[in-house]
Amino acid sequence: MADAPLRLGVIGIGVGAAEMLPPMENADFIDLFAGADINPDVRNRFAERYPNARVYASAEEMVKDPDIEAVWISTPNMYHAPMTILAAQHGKHVVVEKPMALNLKQAEEMVETAEKNGVHLIAGHTQSFMPHMRLMRQIVKSGRIGKLGAVNAIAYTDWMIRPRTWEELDPEQGGGMVFRQTPHQIDSIRSIGGGKLRNVRGMAGQWMPERPIPGYYSAFMEFESGVPAVAIHNGYGYFVASELVPWGDANTRYTPTERNEIKRQMREGTRKETEEKLSLRIGGEGEQAIFRTAHDEAWKPNDLGIVIVSCERGEMRQSPRGLFLYEDDGVKELMVKSNPLGRDDELRELYNAVRLGRPVYHSGAWGMATLEVGLAINESTKTHKQIELTHQVEMPDAYDVEYAVEVVEERVVDDTMPVA
Repeated sequence: MADAPLRLGVIGIGVGAAEMLPPMENADFIDLFAGADINPDVRNRFAERYPNARVYASAEEMVKDPDIEAVWISTPNMYHAPMTILAAQHGKHVVVEKPMALNLKQAEEMVETAEKNGVHLIAGHTQSFMPHMRLMRQIVKSGRIGKLGAVNAIAYTDWMIRPRTWEELDPEQGGGMVFRQTPHQIDSIRSIGGGKLRNVRGMAGQWMPERPIPGYYSAFMEFESGVPAVAIHNGYGYFVASELVPWGDANTRYTPTERNEIKRQMREGTRKETEEKLSLRIGGEGEQAIFRTAHDEAWKPNDLGIVIVSCERGEMRQSPRGLFLYEDDGVKELMVKSNPLGRDDELRELYNAVRLGRPVYHSGAWGMATLEVGLAINESTKTHKQIELTHQVEMPDAYDVEYAVEVVEERVVDDTMPVA
């Protein structure tokens, strides 16, 4: 069975799943075996696209299928914990999308259930898996530019004006920027810095009446080593960080004109948001345009944002196809072998664990540590106090060996070639 593709079922065929379906299709080590969704229209679209796949009307039906080995859970956030527990109880390995759960008690139960039933649990769907983030960690670990000094991640996006369903607008159900977006930045920051944060002082901001959820957060964190880190995300869509790099522009998911029109419709109550959301799901025009149309593979600031890592003898940040590395003898661009926008490494980690018996690095315990930071930002917002962390774990050094990023070219950037 070592070479056989892993038979994978998708629970919840929404927008998160739509983003991952192309990587699942393209991974020769994954057999997209089944899909489950409570929406009959979505199920029909899935069946039309994947006529050989099995289709189920509920997660409860899917997990009873003895031929399914693992599930990818991309349901609304409030179902992440119960669906993970259900799948684990039926002997299925699990990748659960971010946020892992709504609280630490749920996360602990998810980890305990997976361990009890002997299945792997991976906290997935964050941009920390991407090659440029892994390469940042590798360079820090190598000591090439000395000891780590600080990590800063800054994102400005249009997240708040993308189409939303009711539960995405309810913080009690995991809605809002802090629950849904901190995992990208916190996972990456924790990975680069080793994993174990000591404390958090954060603040969430909410100032769009049409969106009664936090659309902004900033957080100051301290690693156990004393290294500081900052994470900022503004999702209100007036300014986008892609404008800050010369190969980017103001056009992200929407053009500036489209963003202004969306905000006008939201103020007037005329936006057809339900139709827009459905369009992003399988078979819709939005899905085709955003998730299934070939785009330039050059990285641009997105929901993770611009990550700047400062060390004793240099700094680094993302480049179009790797990293810009600032050293005492000049600036280099380290170009990576793999697509910097690739999203198959979560699937690879699942396959390697199940088929090859290799370790899971983005484990349930890792996901719980990232969740703890997001919850601490919410708590700090309420109390105006620093929150001490208790569930932090390290990323093992073996991760850098097993998932090493190959640099195919190290190009010197001279004074005539601007990078800013």
